[in-house]
Amino acid sequence: MFLCSGLTNSSLQQSRMDLLSDVWRQDYWLPPGVTWKDMEQLADSDRPRPQDLLIALPLALGFVGLRFIFERFFAPPMGRCLRVKNRLQMTAPPSPKLESFYTKQSRQPTQSEIVALMSLCGKTQRQIETWFRLRRNQDRPCQTKKFGEAAWRFFFYITAFMAGLACLIDKPWFWDRRECWRQYPVQPMERAHYWYYMLELGFYGSLLLRISVDIKRKDFREQVIHHLATIFLLSFSYCANYIRIGTLVMLLHDSSDILLESAKMFNYGTGWRKTCDMLFVVFAVVFLVTRLVIFPSKIIHTTLMLSIEVFEPFVGYYFFNVLLMVLQALHIFWAGLILRMVYKFLKGKLEKDERSDEESEVEEEDEDKVGEESADQEGDYSWERSKDTLNSKLSMLTNSCVLNNLTNHRASVADRMRKAQ
Repeated sequence: MFLCSGLTNSSLQQSRMDLLSDVWRQDYWLPPGVTWKDMEQLADSDRPRPQDLLIALPLALGFVGLRFIFERFFAPPMGRCLRVKNRLQMTAPPSPKLESFYTKQSRQPTQSEIVALMSLCGKTQRQIETWFRLRRNQDRPCQTKKFGEAAWRFFFYITAFMAGLACLIDKPWFWDRRECWRQYPVQPMERAHYWYYMLELGFYGSLLLRISVDIKRKDFREQVIHHLATIFLLSFSYCANYIRIGTLVMLLHDSSDILLESAKMFNYGTGWRKTCDMLFVVFAVVFLVTRLVIFPSKIIHTTLMLSIEVFEPFVGYYFFNVLLMVLQALHIFWAGLILRMVYKFLKGKLEKDERSDEESEVEEEDEDKVGEESADQEGDYSWERSKDTLNSKLSMLTNSCVLNNLTNHRASVADRMRKAQ
């Protein structure tokens, strides 16, 4: 039995080693003619190693903690400076049965479920629909929470952009894209670029860790795809020593994200409409130029065309470019939303982000519906009051007519009696 267990353990270890050797096959990660031994020419501190990526997990957890501190102690004073105020919300009246249905089954009951709830709770259909609208509105994120999220991202993006620009502006590949591939892949890695990579990777890891509690917008799925593609892109480009082109990709993306989050911050404030509009216009221009012009014509062109001037295509070449194409597809999707916002802005009808800060499109209409119902109730009350007034006036008019008829009748009788005498 011990012999069998020993054989089993040895076979498992052998299978693991075979799997690792298959994953790290040099023809997957390196151009033809280059081996891992060639990479060992670089010092350990100058060579990207896969185990370096393990530091991204504690960095992600650190970003989660740092964000909690920022949103708790720094975002509120900033919000007060911009006069961020929460909207007044009507609370749903207590109803244990409806609350149980809301939390355990559905937030938006179907017509058949509403009929069942009517018999269960003894309420009318309109009362149940109104209750669910009010209850959903209670769960909508408040302005201060949305401001805190935007402020945190603005703080990171502007810090990362300034740090990235400082460590790249004097590098030759920042000005000449062919330098990205000179002597590739045997290119020494600077410590500043190492930390630039790890901090960006940790930040996007923290966004994934908090994605279940962050505000859900209409592009939630696209955001998840973007975060995953970014993490895979950063991880693979680091292991394959695509660091030079990778730093340019990160810097390009951070440049427009700064403007987006700053525009959100002023949008959540009170009295900053002109500032928000100006930032939005600048953001739209920068986003469309960087994501739809510079990114495909410079970055993707560099990885697709200029790189094969130095080496032949290999598996890593195709995988890296596929990830860049996924990002470009997301850029086109968001560009469509931005152009819709620009169209509404030019027509003077832009009131909020096309991505929507609400949890769903249906909930965006809840307040309007509740307001309409309140208006209907007020209208019913006004009509009842007007009807009562009209009835009293008609009553007075009727009484007046009756009195006039009696008076006229008495006068005619008196005249007849005088004539008869």
